[in-house]
Amino acid sequence: MGGPGEPPEGTPDGAPGGAEDEYRSVVFDESFVRAARLQEFSAQERMGDHAPAVRSLAPLRRGLSRQALVMLLLIALAFGTAIFMGVRNPYQPPRNSPQPTGSLRMTVVPLAPQGRVPGSADPAELFAHSPAAPYRLGAEGIPLPSARRTANFSEGQVIAALTTAKDYLVRSSLYPDVLTGRQVRPVRLLVAPDQLDQFDASIAHPAADGLHAATGWLVRFDPADTELADQGIRVRGTLHAVEADSSTLEVTADHTFVYALRPAGSGADAKASLFTVRRELRFHFDRHDLRLHQAQLVVSSLQAGPLSCATAATDHLTPLLAGQTAKAGNPAGTNPYATGAVPALCGTLAEEAQPRV
Repeated sequence: MGGPGEPPEGTPDGAPGGAEDEYRSVVFDESFVRAARLQEFSAQERMGDHAPAVRSLAPLRRGLSRQALVMLLLIALAFGTAIFMGVRNPYQPPRNSPQPTGSLRMTVVPLAPQGRVPGSADPAELFAHSPAAPYRLGAEGIPLPSARRTANFSEGQVIAALTTAKDYLVRSSLYPDVLTGRQVRPVRLLVAPDQLDQFDASIAHPAADGLHAATGWLVRFDPADTELADQGIRVRGTLHAVEADSSTLEVTADHTFVYALRPAGSGADAKASLFTVRRELRFHFDRHDLRLHQAQLVVSSLQAGPLSCATAATDHLTPLLAGQTAKAGNPAGTNPYATGAVPALCGTLAEEAQPRV
């Protein structure tokens, strides 16, 4: 007798034994039956006239979940807001983008001596008997002050501004190649890009118009007339940093430089004389300048002597050297070692500003 589920006469020849194993993996559970698009009528329902054997079920409702709908709505809202803001203000600059730099305003004031310019074959003697005796040598005379953060700038940014201002003073007042007129590039590298056209025009075509004097940017002498008698330039002055506004640091520099000079090609035995230059500079720095180690020069005021008032002093400074005198008719004396207001376009060098030798 055949087993359960087998034909009475047994399994047909050629058929594999246990055929039900072939369909054992097909499971028609309740969810599968409910999901079917066709459903068989019951026997009583099929007894009606022309009753079909099966009926069609309504298609299952397939839609997005509530979370997906909310997500799509948020994406559409964000996209629409971005388009609206872009159309309303499409070219809004970044918050910290560099602002255009203004022109440097400059004043160059020659200071004429009241008598003959004192001289000595020993530059050290001249320095020792002048107001520059306690001054320090070179860049040591431009110490950095203590720096503190401001409302909108960190301590590191304040130090960066002071350091750049000092570097500008060193390169424009102490570099031998700059002083002798052989180079301007060391100074030019520190000038903000928006001021380079003004700088280049001042060097190529200097003019006494308050905007284009080469000596408003740097100190230099005509190497055909003058040379340094001593490489040790005496310096004293101060640097001061404040916050001009939320995007600008302002550094004020007030320094006096004293040079020992003699006629070009005269030899070491020729008499030297002292030449004094007082420079008052105001720098502005935005965050872009601080990153690039560059400066925006706002104001430059230079007093220098002994000079002749007839000298333009816009291209080179042409000092009166040992034994020379200035023409008569100069205004009242001015002492570049004393702080105070900048004099008129020509002044007289006070006697106490000269070495007593």
